[in-house]
Amino acid sequence: MLKMTGFKGAMPLGIALALTGCATVTTPPQVVEAQAPRQQQVAAQEAATLPPVRQLKRKLAIGRFSNETRYGRTFLTDQNLDPLGKQASDILASRLVASKRFLVFERPDLAKVAAEQQLTGDSQLVGVDTLIVGSVTEFGRATTGKSGFLSATKIQTAHAKVEVRLVDVKTGHVFFSASGAGDAETESGQVAGFGSKADYDGTLNDKAIAAAISDVLGRLMTKLEERQWKTDILKADGSTVYISGGSRQGIRAGDALRVYAQGEQVKSAQSGFQIALPARPVAQLKVVSSFGDSETNEGSVAELVSGTLPRGNTTNLFVAE
Repeated sequence: MLKMTGFKGAMPLGIALALTGCATVTTPPQVVEAQAPRQQQVAAQEAATLPPVRQLKRKLAIGRFSNETRYGRTFLTDQNLDPLGKQASDILASRLVASKRFLVFERPDLAKVAAEQQLTGDSQLVGVDTLIVGSVTEFGRATTGKSGFLSATKIQTAHAKVEVRLVDVKTGHVFFSASGAGDAETESGQVAGFGSKADYDGTLNDKAIAAAISDVLGRLMTKLEERQWKTDILKADGSTVYISGGSRQGIRAGDALRVYAQGEQVKSAQSGFQIALPARPVAQLKVVSSFGDSETNEGSVAELVSGTLPRGNTTNLFVAE
């Protein structure tokens, strides 16, 4: 009986020692947010009460986003059969639209839009300021794992890298380029036959592409918003002036704006580009009210405070801060 008792007491100890050498699933760390200093909290509250920054919404279109890797490539070269490039293009477009800071126009599926316009007899296609082109330059998957006594773990990882360029549609000049990379992984494990079994996880591809787009999106948006805000005059009726843009561009009643006459366009022999000579201020406006129900048809009503505006054609004038 004493031997049996000693044997029974030894079994749990032996199993415990064996299991300590097993491969186990890594417990993800808990994210703990540090409390912001009081000065930062006050500054954030003050910033929230300030009026929005006046912002011109640049018109964008994604011209091409291709898959330049071997992943998912076939002998067919039709862009519609390139799911990786199409997925990256759709994710980028949805993120730009969700930011509400740009006007995003359709280009990859433009033929479908034109077909619908033929049915309705209404075609009002708008040109864009900047064309976005890019590609998926790296994509791959890897499966690793660890094995121990009575246990095993499996880690699936996906990696993606994208390259993006911004092109001025008027000149074809590439004025910005950036790259972004992203990874996604999932981990599963079993102990003594119990636990989760991980089959091929196709969602990791989506998550890796989305992470790569997110990595480059901030720099892309910062570059796109560097252009100075300005707008055009819709109509001048005596001392009342109608301009493009309203509350969605940060224009508020009481804002003081200035009207400028555009400088002469001169072609540079050095660079080959058209260079505008400095603009000349001609009048000052005060915003009275806004109108319109969307970012594509909104405008503002302003009163002429000082200066004069030419009668008739105002295409050589623009409004700025």
